[in-house]
Amino acid sequence: MEVLHLRKDENALTRAAVLASDALRTDGVVLYPTDTLYGLGADALSDEAVAKVYAIKGRREDKPMHCIVADLEMAERYGEIGDVARQLARELPRGKVSFIVPKKKGYDSGICRGIASFGFRIPDNDVCQALLKSFGGPITATSANKSDEVPERDVEKILVQLGEPGLSIDIALDAGKLPSSLPSTVVDLTHPQPLIVREGAVSATDIWDIIRQED
Repeated sequence: MEVLHLRKDENALTRAAVLASDALRTDGVVLYPTDTLYGLGADALSDEAVAKVYAIKGRREDKPMHCIVADLEMAERYGEIGDVARQLARELPRGKVSFIVPKKKGYDSGICRGIASFGFRIPDNDVCQALLKSFGGPITATSANKSDEVPERDVEKILVQLGEPGLSIDIALDAGKLPSSLPSTVVDLTHPQPLIVREGAVSATDIWDIIRQED
């Protein structure tokens, strides 16, 4: 595993993003900071890469996994983005809300395999956006922790928690210890009525206020 210590230096971040995206293109796994927690990143449309992430976490394969995308335009390649999703994405803080929408036809691999939905969020994080710009496609965004255990907030402790499976990670982008933060709020928009699957960094009240305005 290669550990890249990130500095507040645009050139250093760009180089790290290129190296990480090269790993993603060969079905590798990257540990990277997000708006909330460190995440395990892989090509979200690759069966092999996504399987590696499930194995590292010890996560049940029947639990869907979400991804990050650069913007709504990228999300629209893979999911059906309705008016409510568009309004929520415009008005809520980026990186704090994950959306589950119906997937588009033709996507049946990676995180879309065997399900009818596409889960995503749009990050407000320089590392995430640099990765997405370099890679050019969706990247898995599941938290970097053993399944059902509390996520750690720095790379060293994360690797200790993951143990031997964590050795499968190709590159770690180390941004230091992340501040305490709630996970993203998850909103399911695949049904006639929106469903808040998990309340996290954005309150359910704020989400329902926007949805009622849309109605």
